[in-house]
Amino acid sequence: MTLHKILKYVALVIGVLGLIFLGRILAAGDDAIEASADVQGSVLEPMMWISYLVLAVVVALVVIFVISGLFRGNIKNTIIGVVAFAVVVLVSYLLSSGTEITTTDGDILSASTVHWVGAGLVCFYILAALAILAMVFSGVKKLIS
Repeated sequence: MTLHKILKYVALVIGVLGLIFLGRILAAGDDAIEASADVQGSVLEPMMWISYLVLAVVVALVVIFVISGLFRGNIKNTIIGVVAFAVVVLVSYLLSSGTEITTTDGDILSASTVHWVGAGLVCFYILAALAILAMVFSGVKKLIS
């Protein structure tokens, strides 16, 4: 059995479990979930565990394929990508600013935390804009040729 077939069946099982747990959440209703901690635990927790499972599988697969790609000799493109990403993060950090703030709950967020959160948002905006530009450029290039 190939990896593709195995992953297809795993995705099917996780999808069916997710639908069942979503049905339980919808059947319980918002008011019941907000009113009782027991209902929250019994209804929401299985869906959270499915999310954790999916996240773990995706992270594991990404790590496996990245490492296997490195050993196949494509190190130059990988280093270029990592350096480009590091440059985007550095630019984002330099463009953002941060001052200590107090949340509505009374927690105090340090200036460093606020600075890194701002850098993360700026980094997301830069990467999203680059992705959109790449899609537009690819579409225009295909139309021309």
